[in-house]
Amino acid sequence: MKIVDTDAFLDMPQSSQLLYFHLAMRADDDGFVPNPKRVMRMIGSQDDDYKVLIAKRFILPFESGVCVIKHWLIHNLVRSDRYTETQWIKEKQMLIVDPETKKYSLNKGQPHVIPIGNQSQPQVRLGKVSIGKVKEEGSTHSLKYLSNLPGEDIKEFLERFNATEKEIKSKAEDLKLYCERKGRGYKNYKSFLLNALKRDFKERDGTAKGGKYAHLT
Repeated sequence: MKIVDTDAFLDMPQSSQLLYFHLAMRADDDGFVPNPKRVMRMIGSQDDDYKVLIAKRFILPFESGVCVIKHWLIHNLVRSDRYTETQWIKEKQMLIVDPETKKYSLNKGQPHVIPIGNQSQPQVRLGKVSIGKVKEEGSTHSLKYLSNLPGEDIKEFLERFNATEKEIKSKAEDLKLYCERKGRGYKNYKSFLLNALKRDFKERDGTAKGGKYAHLT
């Protein structure tokens, strides 16, 4: 409703509004629509309806014919265990995300990879760290680390803390959701998780657990 209740949206012709809804319903988990022209033919929209959406910046078009919903990250949040990255990687690399408004915009300079693992964060600064610097899966510098804990790290945590693998993964997922909701970023997500485990679980040497991160569970 933050989008469709605005004057900018309601001032558009109803045919353009209808097209927007149909495009949004057919978008992938990153907000990309691969065949907007086909959608237009299916519902009887005109080229002018599409041009209005572009002019009003409700969608961003690409030369490939693909378009993306500009406000996708505002009104859509996909759980990490259900998220499937778009196949339109080249187009995705041409986007940046405003850290305050969560709106997509076209990057006029060099392309940057945007990990939207709902969430996820692009070429923007989250907290004190620019997550756009490191993207590799499993890297302790990437938010994705909390969704894909390396086996050796899980083993390390199991040996150190009186916690099950399920509890450790659940804590990691809680921290990931916390970062996404708060727009926070950290230099090392393994250390972030380790500190949470220290406070929430007893160490096998008998260290008492605390509760600093208990509110995240």
